[in-house]
Amino acid sequence: MEERKEKIDLKSSIRDIPHFPKHGVIFKDITTLLNDNRCFRYAVSEMVEHFKDERIDKVVSAESRGFIFGSVIAHKLHAGFVPLRKPGKLPHETIREEYETEYSKDAFEIHRDAIKEGENVLIVDDLLATGGTMEAATKLVERLGGNIVGIAILIELGFLKGRDRLTKYEVFTLVNYEEEE
Repeated sequence: MEERKEKIDLKSSIRDIPHFPKHGVIFKDITTLLNDNRCFRYAVSEMVEHFKDERIDKVVSAESRGFIFGSVIAHKLHAGFVPLRKPGKLPHETIREEYETEYSKDAFEIHRDAIKEGENVLIVDDLLATGGTMEAATKLVERLGGNIVGIAILIELGFLKGRDRLTKYEVFTLVNYEEEE
């Protein structure tokens, strides 16, 4: 594993975009964090460091921003990477789970053969809001027989209480917005 550097304030590298994708929402834009190599490397290394002692077989991430972190973390942990995709995007046999976010209804699919019974799985995403996306991810992993060792999140919107839907899992977040800003 890489040697960890001094603590970096990741919150200051995240840009707020008011009224996106709809009026009243303040979107947390992580492209500013991603294009700062110190911040991006620090965020990845902190998530890897937190779960490095788990025997992780697969890292599962939701499209699309989750892929950015999940694939790098899978590489660093010497694990396989499993994408959760919107319906109709995966080419082989899939299972599906519907979910609701703070402003939409959607679904994820995963290949039926992506996770083997008993494999240790880390779920990674960029944002935890109401918890619908992560709850759907956990259901898919468990339906395939995976053992969820934890959930790693870059940003948590704590005021939306999404963590309350994930109480049986360890949820590790790097940046938490406790109050709506």
